Amino acid sequence: MNDTQVYFVRKASVENFKKILERIDFINDLINPKDFVALKTHFGEDGCNTFIPAEFYKPIVDLLLKKDALAFFTDTNTIYVGKRANAVEHFMLAKRHGFDMGIPIIIADGIKGNDYVEVEINLRYFKKAKIASNIYYSDVLICLTHFKGHMLFGFAGSIKNLGMGCAARPGKYLLHNVLKPKVKVEKCRGCGRCVSYCPVDALSLDNQNKIILDTSRCTGCAECIHICLNKVFSIPWDLSYKEVQERTVEYAYAAVKNKKSLFINFLFNITKDCDCINKNQIPAIENLGIVLGFDPVSVDYASLSIVNEYYRKDIFKEFWPHIDYSYQINYAQEIGLGKKKYTLREI
Repeated sequence: MNDTQVYFVRKASVENFKKILERIDFINDLINPKDFVALKTHFGEDGCNTFIPAEFYKPIVDLLLKKDALAFFTDTNTIYVGKRANAVEHFMLAKRHGFDMGIPIIIADGIKGNDYVEVEINLRYFKKAKIASNIYYSDVLICLTHFKGHMLFGFAGSIKNLGMGCAARPGKYLLHNVLKPKVKVEKCRGCGRCVSYCPVDALSLDNQNKIILDTSRCTGCAECIHICLNKVFSIPWDLSYKEVQERTVEYAYAAVKNKKSLFINFLFNITKDCDCINKNQIPAIENLGIVLGFDPVSVDYASLSIVNEYYRKDIFKEFWPHIDYSYQINYAQEIGLGKKKYTLREI
């Protein structure tokens, strides 16, 4: 198996991003004038302070405009309640977070998240994947990812950004529905906060003001785990997270099927949780650099190695000791999404 080339520049900054982009000259190899180029990113949830700042992306926007590409920032709507659950509020949040910078902001799966194309993949879990229309119809997909921890994946990199991030809302339900949270009713204080946040009305309070979970309705979005102040809900540490990871890998495969793609991980403000958390987080690692390549598996695997070598331990295992994140990497290689073996070229 031949190595894939992965590029790395130490310290994430606007200047260093420009440097690595110019060094590999991806524009001429990947993009033609008038190509529709989807810059898939995460605009940061309302209240989040650790998403990648919009100004970091100026070098790639400038290059695309110079190439006369039809580029746009994009993401898909969430299945949890928040400012990213519909295209109108999602757009306004992206604009408020600084992404109104010379190219359009287009929410890829439409106003309510139900605008998608079914992509045939014929893999273990899915025959077809519901990929957001505006990502599907783009000519080039550039995946801009904040590399960080995640409560179901151990770490979230390009693979997770592709799979979960390019799925339309109905697809997200299918990715999550193997996971139902554990409930410790004795911890419930009857505040009703989780009830108001549940997107599918799976939660209610009984006549003693204790929580009830309707597992037939629950989609496994994990919103209740995030917002409960009394730790009533928790992840069931069994093999369900393995299936969530592998399902998401299949959606990642669908998102880039027959599409020219580039993957860029920003190893900056690395946190335990993802950018969907609507609160300030304290980064465990502030700034290691930028990893770039044309293979999402090797880009993620190289990013893991760089982080863990810096920390001299597996920081993501420390964050989430019960999660084996190797499922996403190994399954991605198994189905041909990419390969782990790489050659790192430092810029």
